[in-house]
This record gives sequence, structure tokens and C-alpha cells, in this order.
Amino acid sequence: MIESLAIVLGVALLAAAVVLVKHRFWPLGPDDEPREDVAEYISMMVGVLYALVLGLALVTVWDTHSGAEEHAATEASAAHQIHLLAAGLPAEQGDRMRDRIETYTRHVVHTEWPAMAEGAALGPAGWHLLSEVRATSQVPADATPAQQATGQETLAQLSTLDEARRGRESDATQRLSPAIWFGLIVGGLLTIAFMFMFGVQRSFTHVVMVMGLSALITFTVLLIYQLDSPFDGLFAVAPDPFTRYFPV
Repeated sequence: MIESLAIVLGVALLAAAVVLVKHRFWPLGPDDEPREDVAEYISMMVGVLYALVLGLALVTVWDTHSGAEEHAATEASAAHQIHLLAAGLPAEQGDRMRDRIETYTRHVVHTEWPAMAEGAALGPAGWHLLSEVRATSQVPADATPAQQATGQETLAQLSTLDEARRGRESDATQRLSPAIWFGLIVGGLLTIAFMFMFGVQRSFTHVVMVMGLSALITFTVLLIYQLDSPFDGLFAVAPDPFTRYFPV
């Protein structure tokens, strides 16, 4: 957080320094006319288009981040339900079910979460553990009707867990398109550059305007950058849903 604020402040101060240098070495003359009309129209269009790019990027990363939170919560809840349903299975089978679902959650928290934070591939180990849980859920032929119903509900929860896990894996690798990042960087530079094209007579006013715009654009781009990695950074999705249900 401190680093992000330092970057925002640094960009704002740099923009202010450029404005002061401009007014010092290239001041406006008494006969200079305000450069409006076409230049002002182009500046307005650049600002509007850049606002659209910012909005698209923010909505995209926010949806991905919200989806990551939802998938993690759904996966943890399904694992917890399977752990509870194990009590309705035959005793030995229930013990195996609880042991294997706890092994799966420990793998998710201690192995997969750090890997997702680093952007590394998760590998097949988690799916293998989930397959063992699925194999354990098969009730024997002599099971009572209640145990058979519990087995069916366990399979339903496993399907929910499987789908949520796929979503979490997708969220961990999904990133903004390089084309959008190009638009964010180049559009921000153009928007700030256009602030130097108009004849603002008072240097203090010009400094405040450029500093404010530069700080706002930098803050927004940094916010998008942080949200673009759902499992890393200031707004990282934590494995709290799993640790809430399981002592891992």
C-alpha cells in the first residue's frame, strides 16, 4: 500500500515539475491565443475514450476478483458439506472420507494457494486427491437407504466442488489482455500530455490540474494492476473459507 501511494505521489510530483519547467522556459506570450476548437475537441475525445478503456479494465478485473472469491467460498462450503455428510456413511467409509477431504483442503491451502499467488501452474495433484474423495464416496451394495441417499448427496456436493475448483483455477490464470494494458498506458500518457497543449495562464492552476489528473490516472491503473491478480497483492483472495471450516 505504501509503495502504491509513493508511486502515485511520485508521478504527480513529476508532472508538476514538467509544468513548472514549461512555464519557466516556454511561457505564454501576450499574443498567444488559446488553442481551442480542434485541439480541445481531440483532447475531449481522447479523455472520453480513455475513460471507456478504464471502465472496461475495472469491470473486467473486478468481475474476475469477485468470481475468485465466490469460487473459493463455494469450494470450501462443498468440502465442508462432504465432511459433514461422512457421518451418514458406514463408519469405516466415513472415516476415510473425512481423512481424504481434510487432506485435499490441506493441499489447497498449503500448496495450491502459494502457487496461485506466484502465478505457477497447480498441476494434477489436487485433481488426484479429489478423485480419491470421489472414489471413497461410492457406497457399498448392502448400504441402507439412508446411506445411499447420503452417498447421492455427497456426489452432488462433489460436483459443486469440482465446478468451483475449475473456476478457481481459471481465475488464477486469467489476466487482462495486453491490448487493454497498452490502451491503459498509452491512453494515460496521451491524456496527461494534452494537459500541456492549452494556454493556462496561471502556473499554479496548471500545476494543480496536472498533478490531480496524473495522480488519479496512476492510482486507477495501480488499482487495476492489483485487482488483475486475484490471489496476489493488496486485495488477494485469502484461503479463509477453507481455514474457517478445517483446522489446516
